[in-house]
This record gives sequence, structure tokens and C-alpha cells, in this order.
Amino acid sequence: MREWMTREEVLAKLNVRAQTLYAYVSRGQIERRADPADPRHSLYRGDDILALAERRARGRRQTSVAASTLAWGEPVIPTAIATVSHGELIYRGETATALAARMGLEEVAALLWEQPDAIVFPEASVGDDPFQALAALAGKARSLIGRPAAKLVNEGAMCVAAMASAFGAAGAGSIHHRLSAAWALDMEGEELVRRVLVLLADHELNPSTFAARVAASTGAGMPACILAGLATLSGPKHGGAGAALESFLIEAINTGADAAIERWLSTGHGLPGFGHPLYPYGDLRARALLVHIQPDGELARLRNAVMDMLGLQPNIDFALLAIARRYTLPPRSGFALFAIARTVGWVAHALEQAATGAIIRPRARYQGRSQTAPLS
Repeated sequence: MREWMTREEVLAKLNVRAQTLYAYVSRGQIERRADPADPRHSLYRGDDILALAERRARGRRQTSVAASTLAWGEPVIPTAIATVSHGELIYRGETATALAARMGLEEVAALLWEQPDAIVFPEASVGDDPFQALAALAGKARSLIGRPAAKLVNEGAMCVAAMASAFGAAGAGSIHHRLSAAWALDMEGEELVRRVLVLLADHELNPSTFAARVAASTGAGMPACILAGLATLSGPKHGGAGAALESFLIEAINTGADAAIERWLSTGHGLPGFGHPLYPYGDLRARALLVHIQPDGELARLRNAVMDMLGLQPNIDFALLAIARRYTLPPRSGFALFAIARTVGWVAHALEQAATGAIIRPRARYQGRSQTAPLS
């Protein structure tokens, strides 16, 4: 679908009258702008039309809506932390790409955690397994319920520090500086890591964030909430996308890009590293990084082949792999950056969820066997 559509195209797509279209615009559901070619006419944002058409197609029955919201649907939990709107990732009213130009993870944590000053992440030494490190913290942690916000913020900062330490960051200072020292990066590489951490800090209600919020809603301790997020991030359909992209690239190198693309498409799982349901016109997080680094020849050839064949733009996983290959980062460095940065978002959501006092408990739509009649 194009970025902007004419009035006639919208009416045909939605199968509505002009009055209904204007009502959608007045309620803020569809963005409108003047047509640059003829200011007397209006254009309407394509992704708004697409989202509205999908919602209408699902119908408004309660069970239908409840089921659809759990699979790339409408938000199911109110939040003031982050959202993706019109292809932009926004943290508390500011675009993540703008914040990445001037902030580090410490300042973004303060923004997302609603603290007046940049967060100071303590020094930590927890071994090289983030799951074990968080499990050890979780075993000693107290419930979120009734705790002062300052205490919870301190525990959140400890979780971020522990996560970074488990992936090799050591010493004091900013997280991007600790990682740069561990990975022997130059100033350019350290600057890219800083930008990456900001861009990955949150992504509204992705699966790992939802898991962290569910844990927080039960009153679990902060490290347990972060452990729930990390366990969910570890899945191949979430934080494992970077590893899948590496496999895709290796296959493209060995068999040719076109053959690799066709085989991956035949699996029905899409192409790792390209496209994103929330960014129909391209992942701006990837764009914000790729202006600072050129993919190597093999990765660039795969990108060009995918764009020529399918028109799909690189996403954040592609940008992370480009950085990892440029600086010869350790294996799973992309996952490490995701986990460290996203811990900041998980803490923010745990704080927000705990403040509501509400428990997240969806109902199931039973599709099993009916009750068996009693024996006579």
C-alpha cells in the first residue's frame, strides 16, 4: 500500500461513504494532508487506512477483538512509555531516532523510568550467563508490591548492570563505554553502540515486554520480571532473528542470493533481517544506523537482491549484523545488545505495571471437547 492515498482510493478500500471517512479523520484515526500537486484535494495516510481496514475486517465481537489484539493487533494495555506511530518509534513523546543522536542508555533510562537525572548503573561481576545471573538476583529479591519507587529503580539499575556484565561489559562508566572496552572498539564503533542501545531500549508491547509486564502484575520481584523478559526474548521468533539472518546470509554466500531467498520464502516464515509489520515503509531504527555504516559486500549483495525481488527494506537485525561484521564483534553480539538495552524498557514497564496494581489475566477461548455426559 502507498504511503498516501486519494479520497477515491480510500473510499473504495474501506467501502464507506465520504461522511464516514471524514468522521474517521475528525476522530484522529486517519491522518490527512493537502495534496502537493493540488492543494484543493486531500491525501490520506496509507498505513492508517490499512490498520483501520484490518480492524473492520476482524469485526467488533468481544471474543474476536480480544483474540486479534494478541497477534499484531490493537494495544491491549495502556502505557505512556513507548509506541510506534506512523512508522516512528516514540519514547514518552520523543522519537527514538532523535534521542539516539544525543543521549546514552543512562539518559534514556531516566526518561523511561521518569527520573530527574541520568541513571548510574553500578559495577557488576556476575559471570557470563545472564539467565543464571538474573535467577540469582531473583532468588533474593522482594516483591514489587508496596515498595518505594526509588528502591525499585535501584533494583532495575542493578538488573541492567548485571545483564551488561553477563555479556562481557566490565568496570564503571556508561554501558556503551563498558561494551566498547570489552569489544576493543574504536571511537566510531563506540558511538554506534551508543546509538544502538538507545534505539533498542523499548518497542512498546513486544512479546518480551508483555511477559515482563505479566510477571510485574503478579507482584514478582524486579529481577524475576527481567528474567521473564529475557526468557521470551531468547525465542527464535523474537530475539533469535539475528541468528536466523546470519544463517540466511551464509546460505546466500554459498548458493547465491536468489536461491537462498526462494528457499527461505518457501518455509513460510519470511526473511530474517528484512521488513517489519510495524514499519510498512522501512524500519527507521535501521535507517538511523545504516547512514553511519556501510554493509560489507556480501551483506550488501543480499540486501540488494531482497530489495530487487521483494521490495523489502532492511530492519534493525540487518543493521546489527552490519555492525557486528564491520567490527568483528563476538558471536550473538546482536542478541547481547538487544538484551542489555531492552532491560531498560522491561524495567520501565514493570514500574508502570506495578503502579497500576492490576493483574494481567486474559481469558481463554476454549476449543476442546465438550463436557462428556455422565455415565448412566
